[in-house]
Amino acid sequence: MVTFPKSWRYRLEYLGFRMLEALLRALPVETASAWSGAAWRRLAPLSSRHARALAQLRRALPAATEQERETIAREMWENLGRTFAESFHLPEIVASDRLVVADEAYWGARAAAEGGWVVCSAHVGNWEIAVAGLARYGRRTAGVYQKISNPLVDARVRAMRAFLYPGGLFPKDRAVAVKLVHRVRCGDALAILADLRDRTGVEVPFFGTPAPTTTFPAVTARRLGAPLFVGRVLRQPNVRFFLEMVEIPVPRTQDRDADVRAATLAVQRQLEDWIRADPGQWMWAHRRWG
Repeated sequence: MVTFPKSWRYRLEYLGFRMLEALLRALPVETASAWSGAAWRRLAPLSSRHARALAQLRRALPAATEQERETIAREMWENLGRTFAESFHLPEIVASDRLVVADEAYWGARAAAEGGWVVCSAHVGNWEIAVAGLARYGRRTAGVYQKISNPLVDARVRAMRAFLYPGGLFPKDRAVAVKLVHRVRCGDALAILADLRDRTGVEVPFFGTPAPTTTFPAVTARRLGAPLFVGRVLRQPNVRFFLEMVEIPVPRTQDRDADVRAATLAVQRQLEDWIRADPGQWMWAHRRWG
């Protein structure tokens, strides 16, 4: 078995990534999305993560049949494959009319108000496009991301996404919370995915089972007096998307911990309702419950 030094492995992986990028960019976005979605739908079920997705579907949707859960899992893989290919066409998608915003007049008026926002979302549809809806109304967005282990690929992916986050796209580290709070203080919208397992958070019910959940959105909104929203970008046919958001009440009583827990639970309930409505568009393959 041939082994390569880590630096060479990184370079080979990066070369493969750039070749795939060139191929997908050369294709029309509809073709790239369809081909990638079909490939992921066929090949991803061969991985160990498919078994994890099915196990979590059994936990969350016990009334569904095995065939229904298998169908949902394959729809999930297709959505993820499409999202991957679409990431190479983000400028084109954002500049087009492919994104429709629910209650556009209302959100346009809200976005014109002063002050920062905290906006939560989940790995639903093409979640990357959510911030484009905020930018449409002049809202600067700041975000956080998990670094990719290959630094060359990480830098390239970050560069591809950075234009969506004029307030800054920060790697997840010990100092990121301070940076994000500062951006909200400056009037930016913090965009954060709130459906990932967070062992430093609190356990709240998610599909009936306690799940370790981030409290950072609720803590930040309560601390700064900023509004807290939760949104989703639902995939539509022909690489089109529908963005909707709702505001989550943030209690501000003398019991800080209870307030944070209540707002965090409300965020998760809204996400759960949306996922139940379109389960094939959520990323069941990550470890949500531990």
